[in-house]
Amino acid sequence: MSDFCSNDGAVRLQSLIREYWKKQGFEVDVRLVQEGFVSTMRSSRFDVRSNMVNGMPRREEFRV
Repeated sequence: MSDFCSNDGAVRLQSLIREYWKKQGFEVDVRLVQEGFVSTMRSSRFDVRSNMVNGMPRREEFRV
């Protein structure tokens, strides 16, 4: 399933992002934000947000 806007899909995506960067040696903050009902989608939407910049972890997130 590729619906990353639903709660289940957003949780899966959040987990994938965290695990990927953890394997690369980074701890990133990835959180879900419910944005409410979107008329064009005819459903509620969940956004995945992080503290990364341009999809890359910031330097201070590197684990030693």
